[in-house]
Amino acid sequence: MSVELPDEYTQVTTTVFAGPDACHAVAIDLPSYPQWAEGISAVEVLDQDADGRPTRARFVAEAVGRRTEYTLVYDHSAAPTGVSWRQERGDITRRLDGTYRFRPTGETTADGTGITEVTYELAIDLALPLPGFVKRRVETKIVHAALEGFCREIARRS
Repeated sequence: MSVELPDEYTQVTTTVFAGPDACHAVAIDLPSYPQWAEGISAVEVLDQDADGRPTRARFVAEAVGRRTEYTLVYDHSAAPTGVSWRQERGDITRRLDGTYRFRPTGETTADGTGITEVTYELAIDLALPLPGFVKRRVETKIVHAALEGFCREIARRS
């Protein structure tokens, strides 16, 4: 499965003091998301591959002032330098597709920890009747909050 994003999506990039393997481990540890991912209140892994990685998961979250549920299907073909997902179903979203990409910078910290460039891409299509600029603002807020939470979790695990 390959996840193709539409022409318009939100992308944010930052660097973290961890290698791609550590970044990938955080990204696929879906049951831990409610502890660090803003707005996520529950995650249930529905299916896993032979390596124990989630291939389908159901999320419960707060979005646009409402409780929402959605199911994502995961693609691990780029592991450990990335993971992608696409929405299988959602109640207030028609699309919630995205990718984490982990690119080692080739640099290390003084203690030898690798430095990785993390890129988070997300395309959201809300089923709610909102103007396009509001939908894009929601998408941007979600991406920034998700990446900030991801970075905090990487630092906590390091």
